[in-house]
Amino acid sequence: MKISLLQIDVAWRDAQENIRRAESLMASQPGADLYVLPEMWCTGFDVSPDQHTLEQSKMGYEWMLRKAEELNASIAGSLAWQTEASLRSGRFVNTLFVMGPDGSVCHYAKRHLFGYGGEDAHYLSGCQRVVMQVGDVRVLPQICYDLRFPVASRNTAENPYDLIIYVASWPASRQTAWDVLLRARAIENQCYVAGVNRFGDDLHCHYEGGTTLIDPYGNSFFSLRGSAACASAEIDLQKMRQFREKFPVLKDADVF
Repeated sequence: MKISLLQIDVAWRDAQENIRRAESLMASQPGADLYVLPEMWCTGFDVSPDQHTLEQSKMGYEWMLRKAEELNASIAGSLAWQTEASLRSGRFVNTLFVMGPDGSVCHYAKRHLFGYGGEDAHYLSGCQRVVMQVGDVRVLPQICYDLRFPVASRNTAENPYDLIIYVASWPASRQTAWDVLLRARAIENQCYVAGVNRFGDDLHCHYEGGTTLIDPYGNSFFSLRGSAACASAEIDLQKMRQFREKFPVLKDADVF
């Protein structure tokens, strides 16, 4: 699988502009099987969502569906969304959607809300671990603050995966934690890890990016930092499986 990671300079609550920026980055990396966008990529990390937020997110949702079909590729990214449960409580759900080229839609609701930034005041947390099939690759979707909770992402025999995707709005002030924890998740779970962070500024924070793809050994294919950018790499499932067989960390831990 060829995976392409988009480090967007997200325009605040402006889906049309963010779609334009995403399309420009995608055009620079044609032919990917999976494109991954940051957390709340079409609005920015909006902790006080309203009707405008929802309208912008719906615009982003429809674009993801169309673009996946157009490119014959899967597209992943999180949106500020509403469900029946969240509507009853007047809240939103930070939802990572994966749109397939065949029109299929899979989703994951963020489990660990960022209370320090006020996300828990306006969003409902998810309660389920989700593993999605994207082509030949089993994908565990995660969102930003989930990165700090390794138990929730542990690779298990009952629900195994090959790749973790972390989409994020992770501030530059905590950049070291982002870099270190992504590498740790890859090493401890003997899997690939795609960390897709935004770049730029919003009302509260500056973001440097640090978007990266890490192999099961903990080695980075690339690390994007300091600008809007896009990069791609190939995931080699056979190499990953051979490593797991040769160095059976997961089996020795009685989880795989």
